[in-house]
Amino acid sequence: MNVPGGTITDQITMLVEPVLEEMGFELIDVEYFGPGGRRVLRVYMDRPGGVSLDDCARVSREIGVLIDVKDLIPERYVLEVSSPGLNRRLKREKDFAWAMGKKVKVRMKTPVEGRRNFTGRLIEMQEGTIAVEVEKGKAVLPIHGIDKANLVYE
Repeated sequence: MNVPGGTITDQITMLVEPVLEEMGFELIDVEYFGPGGRRVLRVYMDRPGGVSLDDCARVSREIGVLIDVKDLIPERYVLEVSSPGLNRRLKREKDFAWAMGKKVKVRMKTPVEGRRNFTGRLIEMQEGTIAVEVEKGKAVLPIHGIDKANLVYE
């Protein structure tokens, strides 16, 4: 589906991020997936001290009404609101800055130094790149080349 002004996830992000911030939460990620008739809109949020089930329910009610009023998703869908969990996904530069010093797993779109998968401690971040301490030293990875990155629960 082509939504004016970007994808559905882009539109949802622009719509709900200010609402979450006003409620004291940070929007971490938005996912929209599933076959027609079984679509899922998943919103991940966090705040210092964590997120409770009551927080998720309150935010779900608030943004669910807003999304429906704006009619951004014309088909049936299920809204899920959640914390990012222990294996938090890392997508934006600020996500990587937040994860500095933590163990991460990174999958690249194309090989870097002959590899696509890297697991190790995130030790540096400079303009557009991250450095992960791996078994044989340090891997410097361009953020734009990352296919998927997550925290690794220790």
